[in-house]
Amino acid sequence: MPGTLVTKTWEHNPVLDAPARYRRACRYEAFIPVALSALELKLDATIVGAVSEAEQAIRDLNAVPANDLRAMGRLLLRSESIASSKIEGMQLDARELARAEAKLDTGGRISDTARDVIANIDAMILAVDTAASVERFAQRDVLEIHQRLMERATNRHVAGRFRTEQNWIGGNDYNPCGAEFVPPPPDDVPRLLEDLCHAINDDLLPPIVQAALVHAQFETVHPFHDGNGRTGRALIHVVLRRRKLAAHYVPPISVALGMARQRYVAGLTAFRADDVQGWIQYFADAALSSARLATRYLHAVRALGERWKEQLRALPAPRSDAAAWRLIEALPGHPTVTTAVAAEATSRSRPQVLLAIEQLVAAGVLRPLSNNRRNMAWEAVGLLDLLVQLDLGAF
Repeated sequence: MPGTLVTKTWEHNPVLDAPARYRRACRYEAFIPVALSALELKLDATIVGAVSEAEQAIRDLNAVPANDLRAMGRLLLRSESIASSKIEGMQLDARELARAEAKLDTGGRISDTARDVIANIDAMILAVDTAASVERFAQRDVLEIHQRLMERATNRHVAGRFRTEQNWIGGNDYNPCGAEFVPPPPDDVPRLLEDLCHAINDDLLPPIVQAALVHAQFETVHPFHDGNGRTGRALIHVVLRRRKLAAHYVPPISVALGMARQRYVAGLTAFRADDVQGWIQYFADAALSSARLATRYLHAVRALGERWKEQLRALPAPRSDAAAWRLIEALPGHPTVTTAVAAEATSRSRPQVLLAIEQLVAAGVLRPLSNNRRNMAWEAVGLLDLLVQLDLGAF
């Protein structure tokens, strides 16, 4: 990405609680990228072909049928959120997350990591369902996504606030001198974010190219004190949803990015070194891989749902309009359920839901997670195994 390095001075701070060498004044260079609107972009034929192939794979993914598009869509959002969190060092697999959600739904305590990943899911849902549908995407929409992501974090005081101080990546904790990368000074952030929002609202570039540039530029600007990576990856899906390329299902691009995290970081670094085409090629390859992975996964989930229905039919089958059938359709979006979650997902009464759960347990579709009758939760048999495989890129 073309840009300018500006030399800045970090002021001497005699009262800083740090070794003496970090209290001294020092010089550092901050990088100010050109605005996306000023970027001169010319893609070679190979990259154009990669972009086209990735976009077709996402269209194929979104053509996979489902009786409950929202449930299947939420399933992929979960995987995207888990993978995006893992890139930031939050290690939690699909099984652990699902059980944490069930514990939270029944009033239990969960780990900080589980809480942060659940917040990431909430932020992703906001990004694709709300922020992607506004007429003009604006800085306030970025703030709302970040607010949702960080509002329950230990450093929640930074939630929904653009930084007003210099930040940096790598180096030491006390000053940016010697850092691996120093983003633009805070005074440049509002102008660059306004340009970024304009790029999100634009439709002149192919969607994959647009998403690649928006994400890399956002990570370069680094407008928050924390949560930049997860917010920036959510913006990928804002672009793909707004351009109607991912109308129903988001390709879990973070799964592909996270499987080779060093390559991902190297790609962003190369982007800042003006290898924009190389970054777009890498991003298109990751989008293609994730879309094909997700397509295979959705077919496997549909096959599992058909097996569940056969298991239910093998019993004295409920009526065709019974809540048990509706709950089977909703399970992909809720790998673990409580009575409250099942009632909301099916729009059925508590007595109807309790009967449905009883029938699905008898059919081997659900199994209880505990013997505590006061705060019961159930797991969809086989679904979490598929989720874990998707998170590992094993399809």
